This record gives sequence, C-alpha cells and structure tokens, in this order.
Amino acid sequence: MVKDNLETDVLICGAGPTGLMLALRLARAGVRVRIIDVAAEPGTTSRALVVHARTLEFYRQMGLAEAFLQEGLRFTAINLWVRRRQVAHVAVGEMGKGSSFFPYMMICPQDRQERFLIEHLERAGVRVERPVALIDFEQAPDRVRARLARANGDEELCEASYLAGCDGAHSKVREVLGVGFPGGTYSRVFYVADVEATGPVMNNELHAALDDVEFLGVFPLKGGRTARLIGTVETEDEGARESLRWQDTGRSAAERLGIHVEHVNWFSTYRVHHRVAPHFQEGRAFLLGDAAHIHSPVGGQGMNTGIGDAVNLAWKLADVVTEGAKASLLDSYEPERIAFARRLVNTTDRAFVVATGSGRLARLVRTRIVPVVLPALFSFRAVQRFMFRTVSQTAISYRGSPLSVGRLGAVHGGDRLPWVELDGSSTVPDNFAVLDGREWQAHVYGVASPGLAEACRSLALRLHVFPWRPAMRSAGLTQHALYLVRPDGHVALVDPGTTSSPLLRYMEKIRGERRRGGVS
Repeated sequence: MVKDNLETDVLICGAGPTGLMLALRLARAGVRVRIIDVAAEPGTTSRALVVHARTLEFYRQMGLAEAFLQEGLRFTAINLWVRRRQVAHVAVGEMGKGSSFFPYMMICPQDRQERFLIEHLERAGVRVERPVALIDFEQAPDRVRARLARANGDEELCEASYLAGCDGAHSKVREVLGVGFPGGTYSRVFYVADVEATGPVMNNELHAALDDVEFLGVFPLKGGRTARLIGTVETEDEGARESLRWQDTGRSAAERLGIHVEHVNWFSTYRVHHRVAPHFQEGRAFLLGDAAHIHSPVGGQGMNTGIGDAVNLAWKLADVVTEGAKASLLDSYEPERIAFARRLVNTTDRAFVVATGSGRLARLVRTRIVPVVLPALFSFRAVQRFMFRTVSQTAISYRGSPLSVGRLGAVHGGDRLPWVELDGSSTVPDNFAVLDGREWQAHVYGVASPGLAEACRSLALRLHVFPWRPAMRSAGLTQHALYLVRPDGHVALVDPGTTSSPLLRYMEKIRGERRRGGVS
C-alpha cells in the first residue's frame, strides 16, 4: 500500500550522531525536518568514544554543553606500556588552555551521545521514525521524491526540498547517487569490548600497550570500573573473524596490563577502512559523516568529523529554506568539507600504519622511540598547543571556500573565529559565549565605526563590540577590525572596518532577496 505524500523541508536518512545533530540544528532554526533510521531502536553499542573541543563548542552554541559534559569523562592522561612495563605518562588534561573554553578532550561513547541528542531533538518536537528504510529517490528541479518502507511492508512517498544521507558506510543515499566510495581496507582485524574490570589501569586514564605482537588500548568509561578495550587480532580468515569471542582474543593482552575482566558487556570485531566519496553533493542530495568518508580511528576523529559536517550544512540549509538566501550557498558544503576529509584520511592513515604495523621499523618506532620522544615533546607548551589544535578540530579552516573573504594579520576569511577570554567587566566570559549557531554576527574588538554600526542595523545583523584587551592581539585579532561570523563560528569576512561597503557587498552576495529580521 502506498500512502499519501508527506512533505518536509529536509529528509534525513540515518539517526547516528551526524543525522541527529543535523536534525537538531535544523529544528532549532525553524526548518521542517523528518529523520528516519532503518534500525528499530537506537544503538546500545559503538566504537566511537572521543569528543573533541570543536564538537563541545558546537554543543555550547545550542546551550547544551553543560548538560552534555555530565555524560562523559574528561580525558586527562595517556599511559604507554611495552612488555608489561609502563614506559611513559603524558598529562593532556588542559593542553589547549588559552585556545578554547574546552581545553581538553572528553570520552563519551557514541550510543550515549545519541541518546542525549534524541532527547533534545524530541524536546524540539522531532522524533526519529523507526524502522523506516529508504528504498529509492529521484530528484526534480525543485524537490526530492523519496520512496520509504516500513517494517510491515507499507511504502510511502515523501517529497522534500532536500535529502541528507547520514546513513553510514553502507549508505543507501550514496548508492542511489552512484558516486562511488574509493579507498581501501586495512588487513588487520580489530576487536572492541566493553568490560567491567579491576586492576591498576582502571584509573580513568587512557592506557595503550605498544607491544611487538598485539596492540591494546584501554579507554575509561564513566562509572569507575568500566572501560572499553580496543585491540588487534591476528587472522586473515573472514569466517574465523565472525566467530571470535573475547576468550579467543583479548585475554592475553589484558593480562599483560594487569586487567582482571569480571564481565564482558559487549564484544565485536571489525575491519578498518579508509575511503572518501568523490562528491558530497549531487543536486539536492548531500552525503555526511560515514556516508561520505571513513578512516582509521587514530585521534578519535570520525564521530567529530561527521558532527562537523552536520553543523556546516545545517546553517546553510536553514538560511536557504527559512531566510531566502541564494541556493548557491549550498554549493560551498562540498568544497569546505571534502578537503578536510581527504587530509584527515591521509594523516590518520600514516599514523595508523605506525601504531599497528607489524614491520620492523613500525615496531621500533612504536616500542622504542614513541615512549621516549612523546613525553619529552609534551613538556613544551608550544607542542601541547600544536597537538591540541591538530586533534581538537579547532584548526579547521575554509580559506579556499567561495564564502571566505579577506585577511588581517593571522586571521583569514574561513578560519574559526579566534577564541579569547574577556575580563571581569564583561557580561560574558569569552567571545564564543554570544554564538548561538543560528545567526550571522558582526564582531569588533575595540571600537566600531558609526557607519559599520548603521550598516549592521540596516542588515538586521547583530553587532557585538568587545573592549580591546592585549590578549586579543595574541589570539590573532586586529583592533577595531570587522569580523563577520558565520552561524557555525567561522569567519566569513575580515576587513579593517573603516567603511561598511565590504560588509554590504558580502551580505548582498549571500542573501540576495533574503528577508530581514531576527535581531532582538
């Protein structure tokens, strides 16, 4: 039976962290959204664990960071072990101090993050429809027509203005688009186990055994006696991999770290892939998260990158759908995100080979060089800041984007807005506190010219003027300059701010006949 059309602005396929973040950001912006998932229930297990500072900044834009921080643990230290002996301890608790309101990493399993997002999405009036599968879709000049199937066999047609494929590595959206998924698969097999255990490494810190034969990572989970173990398996037989259990794989490696596993809550094996779709957009359909790119788990980048995709696309869809911005704005999604995905796959690939390789050189680097060099490097504050910017995704820049204009000092159009603390005379603790993820803003650090203030009023553009402090220069900001900030917190336009003409030209280019309003 085919039911009547159900129309929406955006149809989202896939309710993992990427799809849920996209749906929540769109719903907050007043966009009509449907989100479907082929699974009957939300996931209760997952491999993704690490939440980086940039993701926490996105939660803060929505007023959810404080609540989300209760869901996990702060990442405080890395301990390296070789042949049953602890060879290094590296404190990473606040390595990003001065760069973000969240100068640390956080451990929060993907399934817990999904439940958090689902709760807040339902508060926004949107429920994930389960189990609903995308069968097919076709694109018309003004819409997407999708055919959906429910578990009872009923089919329905859904007409949407846009379609977002957040449906994972085996994406149906990507399959229908026919864009391919080039890349490869690593030969090593990995296992993951959520366990209840005791032992000296159950201390809420990360432990990694860099032994010659087996890699093992111990990630603490909230709860004190629980942890996620990730290790390697020596097998090339796919059938044998499917039948493996904890008793067959991880026990010997765990015992070398003094871990006594009392109960295994979940165990699975998997292979690691490295792939990037050649296109993230075809007409009115988009690919995000694992549907667009997958890579090794080095650095805990995957889940954060998918959320970054969602944030990037959400404000653009919202501006086009609800604010009348030019549809060409959406064409910036692919070049901005695909460039980062390609760099990420290349860099994590190199690190992954060293971390898990069985060759003589890889073993030498892993067991002899890294334990000595890593703690020494982390004793330098400059190295800590560099590593934080590298892994936290706060250094992601869209300088080559058609949306990015201007340069002053260290800041280019396309950069993430530099973060600065404010003094006690300010009503907010830092300049990121005013970002809400929905609106364009103009920032001036110093004094705004009268012409610029008038232009912002005429554009219904919120203007924030922050009294100048020397720390702002250290962050890369220029006194009295204009920083036009996109809804995702990246700088669109940087200009000396002496006249309003560059701002007016830029907003006309983006908005077209966009309606004015929205500033209170």
